[in-house]
Amino acid sequence: MYAKLALAIACLSHCTAPTVATVGVDVSQAVSESVWECLETPGGQGAIEFAIPRVYKSGGSVDTTGVASIGTALSAGIKYVDGYVFPCVSCGNAAGQVSAAAAAVKGSGYGMLWYDIESYNWGSSTSSNQAFVEEMIKEGLKLGVTAGIYTNYYNWQSIVGLDYDYPSSLGLPLWYAHYDNLPSFSDYTAFGGWSSPSIKQYEGDKSSCGIGVDYNWYPSSFDEVREAATKKQRTAAMELFNMTDTVWD
Repeated sequence: MYAKLALAIACLSHCTAPTVATVGVDVSQAVSESVWECLETPGGQGAIEFAIPRVYKSGGSVDTTGVASIGTALSAGIKYVDGYVFPCVSCGNAAGQVSAAAAAVKGSGYGMLWYDIESYNWGSSTSSNQAFVEEMIKEGLKLGVTAGIYTNYYNWQSIVGLDYDYPSSLGLPLWYAHYDNLPSFSDYTAFGGWSSPSIKQYEGDKSSCGIGVDYNWYPSSFDEVREAATKKQRTAAMELFNMTDTVWD
């Protein structure tokens, strides 16, 4: 009895409440409202609470099915719905690709755009690759788009170099991939100026509710991530382009 009481008192002083964590998926195919509702039910990796459809394809065009999936996800009641841009590096005109993606999702109710920087058709020159990434980011800032970066340690290393920190310096959060099946940041090794990540893609190429998905996780309220990213990127846009604040309203 006294031992249990002592343990309870000690826990009040030193134990912490369980961390609020959220599971979601990213998708590269059309997803209906009913399928989103299925994904929201318990099972598999658990009920999802956020979704990130692809809205621009590596072939160099807007992914209209992904744009539509933003709408069906929101209709299904998913609170956080973003989009990701898989750029066509060989097509050039990085700014044009971001502009097309932003125009396609405008008014859809999406939250952020994530720029997918993974080893697919990038050149061997890190400086040229950095220029492409910077062009994407600057166009998003001009358009008032809150953005983040999807990549991982090794892709970043080979494409732009581990020390390249332009995106993080402007407040773009990190969504990184490591398929260890663990919804945790305990595996994270810092790179690119990101001392900590915001989302982890921890399981890829899974099938759930009849579609292909990747499972993702973040440890706390994503409102804080978005708010911090928007605030810093708005400030960066004002400083870089001498913009008024109206684009970001």
